Amino acid sequence: MLAIEDSPAGRFLDRLGGQLPRPRAVVIASAHFMAPQPVVGAAPHPATIHDFRGFPEPLYRIDYPAPGDPGLARAVAELLGDAGLPATLRLDQGLDHGAWVPLRRMYPDASLPVVPVSVDPGDAAHHLAIGRALAPLREDGVLVIGSGGFVHNLGDLEWTDREAPVPAWAAAFSGWMRERLAAGDTGALLDWERLAPHARRAHPTVEHFMPLFVALGAAGPQASVRQLHASAEFGSLALDAFAFA
Repeated sequence: MLAIEDSPAGRFLDRLGGQLPRPRAVVIASAHFMAPQPVVGAAPHPATIHDFRGFPEPLYRIDYPAPGDPGLARAVAELLGDAGLPATLRLDQGLDHGAWVPLRRMYPDASLPVVPVSVDPGDAAHHLAIGRALAPLREDGVLVIGSGGFVHNLGDLEWTDREAPVPAWAAAFSGWMRERLAAGDTGALLDWERLAPHARRAHPTVEHFMPLFVALGAAGPQASVRQLHASAEFGSLALDAFAFA
């Protein structure tokens, strides 16, 4: 619903595209594009995937007609392969809602080429390595985005109250993560499942958290971190955003 409803996170995304230097293309790792090994979308005209059920009809009519960039997709696959992370190209991969929902608000004209990259249910170190392999793209004017969720436990949401207060367990997890990100404590971040309070309650499955490590890795080993946004909906659904440079 972030695609069509007014919310603090939506208004933040509406401003964000204009606040960033305009890239020549976007590479996006989304929680909703999963594969056991890295896959790179190489469609010249990626379809808008409506990969959800039970939502209002206007969502299913949305089209985000951003072009793809097969040449950039091949370059992404080569960078991953050179880093020991063999990747395959998928010529018919569209843009899932983890990609097109934020991009539609950031870049509503849909003019920037978009290349999707998969995540998997693996560990944070693997996704940090994916990001570090993609770091050279920053010198070529490519924006690398990780699209997921800072706290994502749908079973614990207060579905009837969008303004419900953030529960203590979610606040503790988010606070720990923000502190470790601000400190540049990569070692602790990679061990988040053991060290962070309420880690597996915050993320019963990890796919919504792994894009964060792709974005962190893409900034290189000396990444600086800046928090851009923090809000929550339905109690524990944390929608933090960070810039890594």
